[in-house]
Amino acid sequence: MKKIILSLVLIVSVFATHADEGMWIPLLLGKQVYSDMVKHGLKLKPEQLYSMNKASIKDAVVIFGRGCTGEIVSNDGLVFTNHHCGYDAIASASTVEHNYLRDGFWAMDKSKEIPADKITVKFLDKIEDISKRVLDSLGGLTGSARSRKFNDVQDAIVKEVTGDDEFKSAVVASMFKGNQYFLYVYSVYKDVRLVGNPPESIGKFGGDTDNWEWPRHTGDFSVFRVYMSKDGKPAKYSADNVPLKPKYFFPISLKSINDNDYSMIYGYPGGTNRYETSYGIKLSTDISNPSLVKLRDVRLKYMLTEMKKDPATKLQLASSYAGIANYWKFFDGETKELLKYDIYGQKQKAEEQFITWAKGKPDYENIFTDYNKNYADWTPYAKHSVYLREGILGSPLMAYVAQWSAMEKLLKKQGPKADMDKAMKQLEEARKDFLKNENKASDKNILASVVMLFYTDIAKEQLPKGFYEDLFKTYSNIDENPYKSFANDVFSNTMAFDESKWNAFVKNPTLEVLQKDAAFKAASAFVTNYSENYSKKNMSFIDKNNDLGRMYLKGLMEMNPEKMNNTYPDANFTMRVSYGNVKSYKPKDAISCDYVCTMSGLMAKYVPGDYEFDLPSKFIDLYNKKDFGQYADKKYNDVVVTFITTNDITGGNSGSPVLDAKGNLIGLAFDGNYEALSHKLSFDKDLNRTICVDVRYVLWCIDKLGGAKNIIDELKIVK
Repeated sequence: MKKIILSLVLIVSVFATHADEGMWIPLLLGKQVYSDMVKHGLKLKPEQLYSMNKASIKDAVVIFGRGCTGEIVSNDGLVFTNHHCGYDAIASASTVEHNYLRDGFWAMDKSKEIPADKITVKFLDKIEDISKRVLDSLGGLTGSARSRKFNDVQDAIVKEVTGDDEFKSAVVASMFKGNQYFLYVYSVYKDVRLVGNPPESIGKFGGDTDNWEWPRHTGDFSVFRVYMSKDGKPAKYSADNVPLKPKYFFPISLKSINDNDYSMIYGYPGGTNRYETSYGIKLSTDISNPSLVKLRDVRLKYMLTEMKKDPATKLQLASSYAGIANYWKFFDGETKELLKYDIYGQKQKAEEQFITWAKGKPDYENIFTDYNKNYADWTPYAKHSVYLREGILGSPLMAYVAQWSAMEKLLKKQGPKADMDKAMKQLEEARKDFLKNENKASDKNILASVVMLFYTDIAKEQLPKGFYEDLFKTYSNIDENPYKSFANDVFSNTMAFDESKWNAFVKNPTLEVLQKDAAFKAASAFVTNYSENYSKKNMSFIDKNNDLGRMYLKGLMEMNPEKMNNTYPDANFTMRVSYGNVKSYKPKDAISCDYVCTMSGLMAKYVPGDYEFDLPSKFIDLYNKKDFGQYADKKYNDVVVTFITTNDITGGNSGSPVLDAKGNLIGLAFDGNYEALSHKLSFDKDLNRTICVDVRYVLWCIDKLGGAKNIIDELKIVK
């Protein structure tokens, strides 16, 4: 009897969702989940959370750019999102003379707003369950055949929905590892303009030191506006366009936030893999994560060295550096947390119970035997894959010239002139972007280091044939580091930087010139080696894992069908809602963390002239005068800068609206805490916290620091 009870407990634990765990599809909020939201404190009706026929919260939540969330906060299409989400647009609008990253920017009227050419904003039009159609089309296909068929099915469905309308987009999203499918349809707005952002010293206060940490004092926000055509439709940029009139926008609350207050977050979490197996956990902790961290550490070191030397270089590399640094620290923390809490062991226990249940069931009894073989076949090559992607192609020069392989293929088969002209035009456009963002000094050091690390860390039999033999033969008699000599030659002898050589190649592209180019020759050695010897192994591993994952989840559903009705699918950058509470926590023995950080705490971290902890002089003056205006919290007699909640989020939720029980905006989600960085693979019910910038601090920065009262006047403020 005890064995039966234990078995049931472990089976349930596979699906158990603790109080604040869950990234729920708004369309499918069942009675049990909604009831639990109400128990947590929610004061809204289901139709206010999501409705296809009436304006609801989902209509004010947008996909911002390529990987963030934003929210509509005014009747004139004003958007709040994170500073790091708007970072590239801010950097692109900046010059050395008008450095909006460093100094901040505020449009005092709409005519001063700056077009953000690369930013789009997408509004969700509908969600539809199309599982039957997709699964019927896929039938019993497996492996690469199933993947190809799914791509064809998705293309057909998307074409039906969007046609040739460039202002519509759609995606067929897989849920529960391919056991369910939903269609998401969006309206795409392409005229988006920068309205304002705080100085980087506020928007990135604490820098890499404080990244993923609590306490936190980062004012991570920026402000944009969505425009539409005069007839109310999505449109490309035009001076004649007018501000969007949204279906719904969020009121903003200035009320105090208290421990245990209800919190709800809408957004587009990018990806989790919480049904990962013990084999996947081990591969991450032993190989994938440590390799990525080591290689990104090299890139960051050399980039930062150059950024500190020159303001123009800092501006040039800022966006790239921020993106690399963010997940360098994340994957380092994820590994430590997975090991600390023995997630590998926990997964194994659950899998043992599944294996026992699956005995005698032909569809399921061999799943973990097959998993074992699949990982054993791929693991010897896993590090190679990371070192190519994060190492060799982590050099911007190598990543750029690797694109020349498309031209190489055309030259080899002497393709049609029209195809050649098109490919050359694409290469020229890519070259312009590359040269704009390229910093030779840092990249040269990166290339030398990653080529060295590839040699020392990758199995000798996997190295590109002849490459290192030639390198050592050529530079063995040179006093300095042979890898540096190699990198110097590559940079000195590639047409990527030589206008005359490049123009001659554009005028008369030949296979001989391309293949002799120093940079292309180097990149091609590694890429060709991988594509010819290891790419098929990788695809086979992925296809088999997809098949096994789908069957494993299907089996889990059969083990406990009742529980499955109240279980959420992994995040996949589709709209989700999570709920929880504002909540203090105890990360370690004898250490307690409050649920808010204040401006006084921020000032305590201030270090004049420091790269990460400096502040504008006006900020300090306003603080010293205690000029907090209506944004002060009476409990603290201070401005609350950030707060934490128990909500379940992940990358993609950056910029997500944090709402109170009545649906008022109280903050913007922007980070997680270090103690729970395993959240992509395993949710920690005790330590998980979402770090949010308090909306009152956002408004204080706009109003008091920025002087942009015109923006404040647009908002619907609840006191």
